[in-house]
Amino acid sequence: MSKTWHIGVIGGSGLASGLELDGAQTIEVASPFGLPSSAVTTGRLEGVQFTFLPRHGTGHAIPPGSVNYRANIDVLKRCGVTDLLALSAIGSLTPAMAPGHFVAVDQFIDRTSGRDNSFFGSGLVAHVSLADPICPRLRAGLIAAIGQKDAKIHDGGCYIAIEGPQFSTRAESKLYRKWGGDVIGMTAMPEARLAREAELPYALLGMVTDYDSWRDDDAGVDAANVMEVMARNVELARQIVRTFAASLSKNRSASPIDKALDHAMMTSPDARDPVLVAKLQAVAGRVLG
Repeated sequence: MSKTWHIGVIGGSGLASGLELDGAQTIEVASPFGLPSSAVTTGRLEGVQFTFLPRHGTGHAIPPGSVNYRANIDVLKRCGVTDLLALSAIGSLTPAMAPGHFVAVDQFIDRTSGRDNSFFGSGLVAHVSLADPICPRLRAGLIAAIGQKDAKIHDGGCYIAIEGPQFSTRAESKLYRKWGGDVIGMTAMPEARLAREAELPYALLGMVTDYDSWRDDDAGVDAANVMEVMARNVELARQIVRTFAASLSKNRSASPIDKALDHAMMTSPDARDPVLVAKLQAVAGRVLG
């Protein structure tokens, strides 16, 4: 059965106002998993409901390792979001993906540590499939939207997610290239994992800001240069999101990801922790009852 699109966008703090959402409202949404990065801004774009959440909070005050990824995904689910777009600055691990280019990521290698990477745990065990972590329908829509703009897009790329907040050493950067990494960043994990557990189709559009530290003749990654490239690309990113919104069909057909939890629950109903079950009503209420 078809239903209405409601697109969630997680991105940089400067993006929301530029989207110029019709009837925009800023709303505080509570989560049992703690404080999200910020209030959400919700409204309509090209007739489609959009809800935006700045990943690093207002004024970019939250470092990657301190983002409450669980609360962010949970509040977007509570808002009724059906699909999730992530916009992220990334470094390049390959010559072809140059600063200023966009990458429609399709795979991840997770090198983060110490982050809460699942909604489930003791008292309610679940294992979702993550073989293909990106929604192909959303990714194709983003690629098509960029195709209408004067921008270079790479169809596919493996994202190495590192803990940060420091950039890579040269040795690490060269190792990631040997692993098959194409781009590198600090925020896509556990974001993509949690989106799948919340049955939210997820796609990531990366904005290349720099070559990572694998080029011996370069001085290495500099935050000032990263911010400069981001500033040049943010308006184009806004245009891409608007074009993507305009391309969506009136009705949203079902995605297999909408039922990612159908066969994921391992804990028998009589052994489930009622406190955790209550916390998971927004994320997993469809299968928990």
